[in-house]
Amino acid sequence: MTNIHIPVSVLNLAPIREGQDSKQAIDEMIDLAQSVEKMGYKRYWIAEHHNTPTLVSSATAILIKHTLEHTNEISVGSGGIMLPNHSPLVVAEQFGTMATIYPGRVELGLGRAPGTDMMTANALRRSKNDSVFTFPEDVKALQTYFGPEDQQGYVRAYPGAGTNIPIYILGSSTDSAYLAASLGLPYVFASHFAPRFMEEAISIYRSRFQPSEYLDKPYMMVCLNVVAAETDEEASFLSTTMRQFSLNVVRGSRMPLQPPVENMDQIWTPMEKEMVMSMSRMTMLGSKEAVREQLSAFQEKYNVDELMAVSYIYDVEKQKRSYEILKEIVDGK
Repeated sequence: MTNIHIPVSVLNLAPIREGQDSKQAIDEMIDLAQSVEKMGYKRYWIAEHHNTPTLVSSATAILIKHTLEHTNEISVGSGGIMLPNHSPLVVAEQFGTMATIYPGRVELGLGRAPGTDMMTANALRRSKNDSVFTFPEDVKALQTYFGPEDQQGYVRAYPGAGTNIPIYILGSSTDSAYLAASLGLPYVFASHFAPRFMEEAISIYRSRFQPSEYLDKPYMMVCLNVVAAETDEEASFLSTTMRQFSLNVVRGSRMPLQPPVENMDQIWTPMEKEMVMSMSRMTMLGSKEAVREQLSAFQEKYNVDELMAVSYIYDVEKQKRSYEILKEIVDGK
């Protein structure tokens, strides 16, 4: 029997909407966190992006701390920290400090992409060497920093040691699946923008998973776009904000989150449409019944352990309603 009654979580890139400034975007990030917490969502993750004037998620750890301060129970984490941009020790100290202040609520999702263009990545890098290749060792270093103090070397994270902060491996290709499996860690696939390798990555992770002190069996999470509304027609209209967001990625343009439009064909070319639709094909879109059917079909095929949703919806209240509809679906309402 297909199980759609699974935990659901939220990913927020903290976009700036047309007509907003950064402070308003951060305030809305907090407002959404408070709303989904009341709905019963499991976790709320914030991304890392740099040199992107339409997203305010550059100082991810600070935004996580801000969100923890303004919520009560929901787990808050990174989706994710792009580890090549950071020293593992600094990450351990930052997240260890947050876990000390907010015990049991801090999570660390780790990725190995730069989260930006190569010129900005070079400005961020902690050394001249490409630390993408040291990603597995850096993950293991973090596991050590968060582990028992008596098992660590001379360099330790204070606070951090003994906090056992949950670590998740994020990815959009098969490389991350191999790593998550070998380390026995939970795996999160970014199918909301890179669905091409999702099926293969899920298969690799499950087939090669090695039980660890952290997990005795695979824990597979998939991030999907979700645009749910009262009717299919309304959801289709609202989704044009997401389509425009993806189109801006294709074009390399830096526009804030745009209001929905009646006709995307007046905005994109046929080739751009094909690229955008390919990028965003892992999207749950429509009324409650339509999304329920789509989720059921998805679960029948992939049977993931948890769904993480990202909703690029311009109207804040309609965005909240979209998350509310999704939660009602997995709760069987």
